[in-house]
Amino acid sequence: MAEATANGLGQHTLHGTQAHDTAATGIAPAEVHQEHPIKLYLVVWVWLFILSACSYLVDYVGLQGYLRWSLILIFMMLKAGLIVAVFMHMAWERLALTYAIILPPILVLVFVAMMVFESEYTLITRTLFFGTEP
Repeated sequence: MAEATANGLGQHTLHGTQAHDTAATGIAPAEVHQEHPIKLYLVVWVWLFILSACSYLVDYVGLQGYLRWSLILIFMMLKAGLIVAVFMHMAWERLALTYAIILPPILVLVFVAMMVFESEYTLITRTLFFGTEP
């Protein structure tokens, strides 16, 4: 029925024809689409379930402090990455588009980390000059 393309990503075309063979079949290029194997979606679903279970286990075990929040944020970022890569088809996009979407959130996280370190310096400076903690 559908024939796999040479790129090995499990992509198939409509009616078993290749995208470049539209003149012979009369199918417009807009009608050609990609289909990914159901196994890929099931594997991603299982990984999302495992990462969610790990995130809930962090609370169940009772971890506290930076370890707790670090683990929760790591699991959250991994789940978001899987969703964006597979369900939003970012894994099959051009590299420039991937960078345009992935780099800004990474830079925001870097700037947030810089602000966290700067906040400690600001607290120490205020304590030294004003004499009391807030």
